Amino acid sequence: MQGFWTLLYKESLRFAKVSVQTVAAPVLTSLLYLMVFSQALEGRVMVYEKVSYTSFLIPGLVMMAVLQNAFANASSSLIQSKVTGNIVFVLLPPLSHWELFCAYVLAAMGRGLVVGLGVFVVTAWFAHLSFSAPLWILAFAVLGSAILGTMGLIGGIWAEKFDQIAAFQNFIIMPATFLAGVFYSVHSLSPFWQTVSHLNPFFYMVDGFRYGFFGVSDVPPLVSLGVVLVTLAVVSAIAVVLLRSGYKLRH
Repeated sequence: MQGFWTLLYKESLRFAKVSVQTVAAPVLTSLLYLMVFSQALEGRVMVYEKVSYTSFLIPGLVMMAVLQNAFANASSSLIQSKVTGNIVFVLLPPLSHWELFCAYVLAAMGRGLVVGLGVFVVTAWFAHLSFSAPLWILAFAVLGSAILGTMGLIGGIWAEKFDQIAAFQNFIIMPATFLAGVFYSVHSLSPFWQTVSHLNPFFYMVDGFRYGFFGVSDVPPLVSLGVVLVTLAVVSAIAVVLLRSGYKLRH
C-alpha cells in the first residue's frame, strides 16, 4: 500500500499547494452567485414552505462546488501529467489499477469536500439553515464527490489535450450541474423539462443533499440514494476498465 499512499499524498499536496486557486477561488465564485441570486429573487420565489429562497439556495451552491471541484482535481491532474509527459513516473511503479483509481478519486473527493465546506462556512451567515438529517448531508456529499472524481478520472484518461478536457467540462459537467436544481425546484419547470431533469443523475445528488437540511425534497431521498449508488457503480466500473487496459495511458 506504500505506492497508493504516496500517490494519494502527491495528489492531495498538488491542490493544497495552490489553495488560493483550487479552494479560495471557487468559494468566492459561490459567494458571488449567492449575493446575485439572493438579492434578485429573495421574497419573489418560495420553493418550500417556511424556507426562504436564500436558505434553499445555499445547499445547492455547496453541492455544486463539491461536484465541480472533485471533477476538476482528477481531470486536471491527469491531463497535465499526460501533456507534460510526467505520467510515466506514475505508470512505472508497480501500482495496480485499483491503487491508481482509489488514489486519484480520494484526492478528488478531498478537494471537493474541502471546497464545499468552505462554501458552507462563508454562505451560512446569510440565512438560517436547519439540519434535519445530517447523515443524508454527509452521504450525498461523499457519494457525489466520489462520482465526479471518478468522472474526472475518466475525462482525464480520454482527453489528449487541454481543450478536450475543457470541452468535457463545459459541455457535460457544467450543464448537468446547473440543470440539477441548484437554483430552482424542478416542480417550477414545465412537464418536459421536469422529465429531462429526472434523467440527470446530478439532480438526485443535489436534491438528496438538500433534503438533509430541510427534510423535504422533490423526490424521496431513498430514490435519490439509489440513483446515486447506481451512477457511482457505473462510472467506477468504466474507470477501472480504462485503467486496467491502459487506454490512452500506456502508448
